[in-house]
Amino acid sequence: MKRIFRGFILFFLFLTAATIFTQRAYATNFIEPEEFKKWLTSGKPVIIVDIQPHEEFVKKHFKGSIETNAFPANTEELKKRLDKALPIIQKSNDPVVIICPRGRSGAQNSYDYLKAKGVPESRLFILKGGIAGWPYPELLEKSEK
Repeated sequence: MKRIFRGFILFFLFLTAATIFTQRAYATNFIEPEEFKKWLTSGKPVIIVDIQPHEEFVKKHFKGSIETNAFPANTEELKKRLDKALPIIQKSNDPVVIICPRGRSGAQNSYDYLKAKGVPESRLFILKGGIAGWPYPELLEKSEK
């Protein structure tokens, strides 16, 4: 009987953990490339925070992006690079789109950091698929090294 009870408790804890993880995964605002393209081509005001490493940023980025080189934003030193964007973000109410190589953990780390710095989640978005999944190369530009 004790074994069954322990099994039930372990199963319940597993389900609880899975639910929390799933909620965490869906707690982030993603923006689809098609929607972001509409924002860009319509002239909608948007703050673009690009966390790509410098070597990747110069190859392709969105015009007007704030280059932070914070990828993968998994240390305090890398996260602090996002502080460069905070004064611009705090001066407006425009949406903030985080650009990451693939739109995964580095973008999530950046999202969480900016949220912790007081940026409302309603303004924060991650480009789904990151810049690697961006299907409209005509909207990207290159920089001088």
